[in-house]
Amino acid sequence: QVQLVESGGGLVQAGGSLRLSCAASGNVFSIYIMGWYRQAPGKQRELVATITSTSSTNYANSVKGRFTISRDNAKNTVYLQMNSLKFEDTAVYYCNAGTVRGGYPYNDWGQGTQVTVSS
Repeated sequence: QVQLVESGGGLVQAGGSLRLSCAASGNVFSIYIMGWYRQAPGKQRELVATITSTSSTNYANSVKGRFTISRDNAKNTVYLQMNSLKFEDTAVYYCNAGTVRGGYPYNDWGQGTQVTVSS
């Protein structure tokens, strides 16, 4: 199993920036993809960005050009740099790790970190 701990959330004004971090521990060698998802009140959880073990990235259209996902393999940490934040970016942000263990795929989740953008 992989344990994920997010940090870096908070309150920021529209147009501001935040950087989220997600530190992975445990069976990190089983991770093949990591990502950030978010869930706003009354809405379903949605993909924000992903990054593979080869650093290939993918972004939701709503964050392209504003958010950047990156990883530091030495620290087993994934980052989400969020710039030009908008009110609609307000949500709980969750870190996700896609793993393969015993030949089966698993999803591990962090506890979430709140991002609030004031208009």
